[in-house]
Parts: sequence; structure tokens; C-alpha cells
Amino acid sequence: MQPASLPRRTRKTRVAALSSTSILRPDLDLATLAHAFRAARPFHHVVIADFFAPAVASRLVEEFPRFDAPLWAQYDNPIEVKKTCNHWDRFPQTTYMVFDYLNSPRFVSQVAALVGCELFPDPGLHGGGWHAHGRGGKLNVHLDYSIHPKLGLERRVNLIVYLTPGWKEEWGGALGLWAHDQAANGPGALVKQVACRFNQAILFDTSQSSWHGLPEPLTCPAGVTRNSVAVYYVCRPRQGASERGKALFHPHGDQANDPAVLELIRLRSQVGSAAAVYRDKKE
Repeated sequence: MQPASLPRRTRKTRVAALSSTSILRPDLDLATLAHAFRAARPFHHVVIADFFAPAVASRLVEEFPRFDAPLWAQYDNPIEVKKTCNHWDRFPQTTYMVFDYLNSPRFVSQVAALVGCELFPDPGLHGGGWHAHGRGGKLNVHLDYSIHPKLGLERRVNLIVYLTPGWKEEWGGALGLWAHDQAANGPGALVKQVACRFNQAILFDTSQSSWHGLPEPLTCPAGVTRNSVAVYYVCRPRQGASERGKALFHPHGDQANDPAVLELIRLRSQVGSAAAVYRDKKE
């Protein structure tokens, strides 16, 4: 199988300008974060403050769509309440250029060096792009899909950058990282919570029984949303890699005793049945 490659969506002049423009914070050197990434628990990760250059971050906020815009795909069920959009043709200029940069050979090679393995981009942004959670939004603790449904490559790394200025931690929304309980084959202790501070990024390995989520509903005021951009990176499937093609969710609280939620989780985890039970797609 040939590795994924970036589609030719931009002119050569635009790509040249992008390579010499500081999309990221000028002094950000991913290579210096490798030790912290590999030493982190419960699975490899690193949190990066002030990820984008200030002007770029501000522009991404201006371009982020309204929560009531018609372009969103909506997830509204007991285990996930959120909105997403990964359509390149709907991204305004700076957003488009940022996603282009984050999928570029230059940046992917830096992430690969930090992680310590060969990586490829997913230019289709499968599961990535713009993400938004409003009041009541949540995401049960889960494992992401393992094998990409179109590329056949193994999902290895998530990069998420938060884009809501002035977010208050008391509203919730911190990304929880759970240890793996081998005996129960599910999430164990909550080890860390990563606040969704403006322009803060988290980069983490999704292949290490990486249970993560925000299962408690947000309490932000109406009209305020937890916004982020997400990009995922893949590798050649390793021996013994899970064949999971959809996210595997875990029941939260009393949901463990709710047959309807357990059946939803089962159907949500299957490639053939997931789309019919969890998403209202707006085209």
C-alpha cells in the first residue's frame, strides 16, 4: 500500500508562502517535547500552550462557524453530543491553509520525529476538522477507531487545538485521560484532565488503550461553545494492531445498567451499523 499523500488543493505559490509563514508559535520546537511525550501517563501525550501564532489563532476564531450554521454534522445521542465539519470546501482561507499545513510533509515529519515512528497525514480529515460542543455537549470515554476505513492505515496520533477565548474551567470540557483496566478491559482511573484553554493543543498516541473523553455535560452559557480543530495521523498497520473500525465507547455512570445505551454502544462500534444510530448528517 502506498502511503497517504496530500491532495494538490493549493497553488504552488500558496504552498511556498505557507512554508515560510509562521503558522505555529515562532519558538515552538516539537523536537524538544519528545521526552515529555514519551514519559507521559496514562499514555503518551504532550500538552502545548500557545500552539498557533497569535494572529493565526485569532483568525481561526473569526472564521469558526456559528453553532447554528447549516454546515454541521450533528451527533446527538446518550454517548456523544457535538457537531463536526470536515469539508475542505467550507473552510475559509486561513482555516484551509492551517489544515493544509498540518497535513504537509514538513509538519508531519516533525510529529513523526516526536512520536518516534513513520507517520502519514489523513488529508480527508476522517473524524477531524472543526469540532464544537455547546451547553450540554459531551463525549463519553472512548477509544478511537484503529484502522482507517478508506486508507487501511492504523490511526496513531491525535492533534487537537482549542479555540474558544475566555473559556472558564468551571464550565467543564476538560479532556480526561484514563488508564486502561486490563482486568475489566475498559477505562480505569482518571489520571489527567487537560483544560480546553484558548490556543492550547494536546497531541496524544491513540494506540495505547488510550481512553479519553469529556463525559460530563458542559455547563457553559447559551451562546458559548467549546470549539476546536482536530487532525489525525496514521501509520502502517503494526502486527497485532486492533482491527477496530469505529470508536468504542464506554457507558458513563448509570448508563452501565441501561440496555438501550449498551445496545447503542454496540451498534456504534460496528462499521456496518454506526452511521444509522448516532449521526444526523447535514449536507
